[in-house]
Amino acid sequence: MTDTVDNTQNIPAPEPGKIQDHFDLFQNDEYQDLFAYKRQFEGAHSSNKVAEVAEWTKSWDYREKNFAREALTVNPAKACQPLGSLFVASGFEGTLPYSHGSQGCVAYFRTHLTRNYKEPFQAVSSSMTEDAAVFGGLNNMKQGLENAYTLYKPKMIALCTTCMAEVIGDDLGGFVATAKNEGHIPQELPVPWAHTPSFVGSHITGYDNMLKAILKTLTKDKKAETTNGKFNFNLGFDPYVGNIRELKRILGLFGIDYTILSDNSDTFDSPNTGEFKMYNGLTTLEETADSINAEGTFFFQTYTTPKTQELIAKDWEQKTYNFRPFGIKGTDEFLMNLSAITGKPIPQELQQERGRAVDALTDSQAWIHGKRIALYGDPDHVFNLTQFLLETGAEPVHIVVTNSNEEFEAEIRELLTNSPYGQEATVWGKKDLWHLRSLLFTEPVDLLIGNSYGKYLWRDTHTPLVRIGYPIFDRHHMHRYPTLGYQGAINLFNWIINTILDELDRQTIVPAKTDISFDLIR
Repeated sequence: MTDTVDNTQNIPAPEPGKIQDHFDLFQNDEYQDLFAYKRQFEGAHSSNKVAEVAEWTKSWDYREKNFAREALTVNPAKACQPLGSLFVASGFEGTLPYSHGSQGCVAYFRTHLTRNYKEPFQAVSSSMTEDAAVFGGLNNMKQGLENAYTLYKPKMIALCTTCMAEVIGDDLGGFVATAKNEGHIPQELPVPWAHTPSFVGSHITGYDNMLKAILKTLTKDKKAETTNGKFNFNLGFDPYVGNIRELKRILGLFGIDYTILSDNSDTFDSPNTGEFKMYNGLTTLEETADSINAEGTFFFQTYTTPKTQELIAKDWEQKTYNFRPFGIKGTDEFLMNLSAITGKPIPQELQQERGRAVDALTDSQAWIHGKRIALYGDPDHVFNLTQFLLETGAEPVHIVVTNSNEEFEAEIRELLTNSPYGQEATVWGKKDLWHLRSLLFTEPVDLLIGNSYGKYLWRDTHTPLVRIGYPIFDRHHMHRYPTLGYQGAINLFNWIINTILDELDRQTIVPAKTDISFDLIR
């Protein structure tokens, strides 16, 4: 093949001490010429053909073909099990999350969490390679557990699996027992383990599996004759560390003695004191062990923790409660029931916060009323957002939940049916973001709500994106804000309303032409 572009040009040396931003760097002539040179090897169709096919993918004809596919998933709105497992394990005191699988898998999960929270995330692995895939990962685990304990001195190692270990059928319980019996780790070291194959379920499944394993391990033989007078709370796979702190503030106002089952608020938002701290999980192993003796356990995510709730209700014989303290209605229900269950009055401060939240929604409700919304995410996350949107008079239209189930779909359809603003909504269970692309082109909406993976839907369909959920890679510090309670309702409303106003500014940017009704006066 003959070179059609000269790639021998001299690239000028950068100015000393001047570092060019990478967003500008690749726009330089030398890089643009390099990209053009590489394109001759791509064997791509002509730009006209690409444009023609791209336009066709916006049609109803393509939508029918897109929704007919069964064997292919394109950009699912979920992650895999080990991510949720590592996430929940990090909320416990002195706990080292351990991934039994290849080094690449744990590196991916660590990077995923680090990018969202802008915090270094510690986790280790068995570093399984080809030989372990053939002969099993016992030796890798024994050596890995010994090295991890010797180097990092954890109080607990929370062990989960990846695809490789699951495909070959490694026996985690047997492997851990062998490692202890051979002296690689102390007998008394708690090592809860959970099977978390990436090809089944999603990150919320892994969260549930690991939380159940941790509670089962630490509470063994800890059941007492009387309760400890405390209540347990679990937020599920909630990416907003501000929610844990907001919940603790609310419980403090009530004067309730509590245990947060997996408090990773400092794990993903630790103070910079100049000294490195390996473990930042705030739920102690002692209080976790005593959680079996609590008065009851509150869960904020029904579909994230079914196995854990079953363990507590059946094995512990403890009362469980499910509430969704998001938006006005959800927070009202939680606080009124919390008051009834504990016998403590709702604090005046929270009543005042409710009034301010209602006032905020009243002030700006006209901007969101009647807006057509598409949203995606985990079942509990999407349910909370949908209920909040209905409160504001917004109209959910496309609801995509890749890791859906029949119980969730029945509950959210009932929610939508009972609201005048939910009549046009369709719940798309087991669908992905490429399905959502077809929906946005064929039945356009005013807003899209979801995580950072919706960025290209925004660019492609020009539907304004409100970034709410996990992961959010391309905006910073949003995880620090609460979305729970009345304060959280204001934050959610703020993000949505100001995205609408930002889009309005973009649409009215031409002076004396599109800015006839301009919301700014001297």
